[in-house]
Amino acid sequence: MNMANPRVESEMKSLGAQPLESLMKSAWDIRLSSFGSEISWVNPIRTAVLSVTGTTCVLKCAHCGGRYLRHMLPIERRGELDPSQISSCLVSGGCDSFGRVPVERYVHVLPELSSKWRLNMHLGLASEEMIKNVAPFCQVVSFDFLVDEDTIRDVYGFPASGEDFLRTYSMLRQHVKVIPHICIGLHGGQISGELDALCALTEIGADAIVFIVFIPTSGTLYENCMPPPIEGVARIIATARCLFPQTPIYLGCMRPHGRYRHVLDPMSVRAGVNRIVVPSQQGRAEASRLGLNASWIEECCAL
Repeated sequence: MNMANPRVESEMKSLGAQPLESLMKSAWDIRLSSFGSEISWVNPIRTAVLSVTGTTCVLKCAHCGGRYLRHMLPIERRGELDPSQISSCLVSGGCDSFGRVPVERYVHVLPELSSKWRLNMHLGLASEEMIKNVAPFCQVVSFDFLVDEDTIRDVYGFPASGEDFLRTYSMLRQHVKVIPHICIGLHGGQISGELDALCALTEIGADAIVFIVFIPTSGTLYENCMPPPIEGVARIIATARCLFPQTPIYLGCMRPHGRYRHVLDPMSVRAGVNRIVVPSQQGRAEASRLGLNASWIEECCAL
C-alpha cells in the first residue's frame, strides 16, 4: 500500500539510498537539534498490566498465539494491586475475530481504575462508539499500526485491510491521545510494510512513535523464524527520525534479548531515539559516550 505523497516519496527514496552510517549520522544531528542531550530509560515497574480476556484470544496471531497474555493480570483480580507500588495501568487483552479488544464488557470498571491510576489502553480496531466511551478515562491509547495487506492477512488472519487500521487510528486521534506502535519484522521476521506505515503517519500525524521488534516465540506459528536484521531495524528507526524531526521516538519493551539487544540498543541511540525500555548496558554506555543526560521513568513508555 503506497500512502506517501510525492514529496514524501522523494524523501524516502533519498533516505533509502544513503549508506546506513550516513543515514544514522543525519538522524543523530536531527535528534540533537530537536531534543538536545536528554534521553530517557524506561523500567515500567509502576505500570500494572491488566487483561480484559484473561488468557483468551480468538485470533491466536502468528507472532503471539496468546502467549503474552499469560503475563497479564486478569482485570477481575485488580483488587490485588498495591496502590503504593502502582501508578498506572495498561488495560489490554486478547482480540475477537474482528481485531477488537472487547473492553466494552468492563467499561463500568474504568471510572474505578482511572480514579486511582493513569490508564493506557489497547483497543484494537475499535468502533467510534467504544472509543467515545473509553476516552474520558484514559490518558493514552496504544495502537498497533500497520498498513501492509500481506502482513495483516498472514499474521492476524482476520478480514481487515490497511484502510481499516488507518481509519481506526484517525478516529482515535479525534477523541484521545494515541501512540502508534510499529512492530519491525512482524511478518515472520521479514521487513515488509514498515516504511509504508511511516509514510502513512506523515500524512495523519503522530504524537510519538513506538518501535517494537518481532521476537520468535515458542509455541507460535513463527517460533522458528529469525528476528529481522539489526541493521534493517536501525535503518527504519533512523528513517523515522529524519521523517519526523520533532516527534518523540521510543524503542519499546518487545524486542529480542541477548546479543540482539546489546547491538540494537546503542545503534538506536545513534539513530535518534528519545526513550528505550529496559536498555542494555551497551545502550546506556553509548548514550554516555555521546554526552547524553539520562533519566529514568518507571511507567509504560507511552505514558
